[in-house]
Amino acid sequence: MNAIEVTALGKSFAGQWVVRDLSLSIRRGEIFAFLGPNGSGKTTTMRMLSGLLTPDAGQGVCLGLDLVRDRQALRERIGYVSQHFSLYEDLTVRENLDFVLRIHGKTRGDWEKSVQRFDLQPFVNRLAGQLSGGWKQRLALACALIHRPDVLLLDEPTSGIDPEARRFFWRVIQEEVSSGCTVMISTHYLDEVQQYCDRLAYLMQGRLLVMGTVDEIISASGLVAIQILRAGFEVAKKAEYQPGVEHVAQTTSGVLLTGRDLERLEVCAERIAQGLPAEAVAPRLEEVFLHLARSGERRRA
Repeated sequence: MNAIEVTALGKSFAGQWVVRDLSLSIRRGEIFAFLGPNGSGKTTTMRMLSGLLTPDAGQGVCLGLDLVRDRQALRERIGYVSQHFSLYEDLTVRENLDFVLRIHGKTRGDWEKSVQRFDLQPFVNRLAGQLSGGWKQRLALACALIHRPDVLLLDEPTSGIDPEARRFFWRVIQEEVSSGCTVMISTHYLDEVQQYCDRLAYLMQGRLLVMGTVDEIISASGLVAIQILRAGFEVAKKAEYQPGVEHVAQTTSGVLLTGRDLERLEVCAERIAQGLPAEAVAPRLEEVFLHLARSGERRRA
């Protein structure tokens, strides 16, 4: 059963469509990644799903509730962490948590559990605006989960925070999913997508380009890759001008060539490798998304 199902969803501002004809489904209990360049419509979509924005086209259902007619009931079952800190910076951590508790009609016991779970006790009397970026995000996540939502929408929650904080966030996300929560998360960190997410969707200019698992999307791209082992910058520079090479990346292992014809890549590698060994490897998600972005630009041109 799907937790979220939208069909031909659209939103415009000042006559410009920022999300158009978006159809997707998110299964109950999965971690669903929402990807795309800045300005592709990810935040707008999340705000429509959370009930903060009204769609201008299409229809959608979340947890069996209509996005427009049932938006008030929906807010009680959704947790949302926005891209930018949206709590009250001139209130303390304690006051922010108390405010959210009152909105959702929760008890003092819920407050204590949240403070303990998110290690907020040393900061309860500190103004939220004086917290570091990582602790602000931790407080935002605590507030989003304090009413035990069935769906959690996270808009780039790990952007700009340190690795330890990122790991804590993902541990909490996995705990929530293990309890039946459905999570939709936007991120630019492809390692997070590959390590933690069940499926993903990629948006560009408000349109859905692909949706599926990482393996499905890489396979459907039609891309192939060759790694020239131990190759350096000079080899990478030469590769950029070779026929059949669409993407060149210097890695710790050497130079990675990506294209759509393995034979042409092999010919290129033999021509420029300077005697270094080369081997076929799986394309990376990064090159697949660059390919999708360029393909989308060509279709619009």
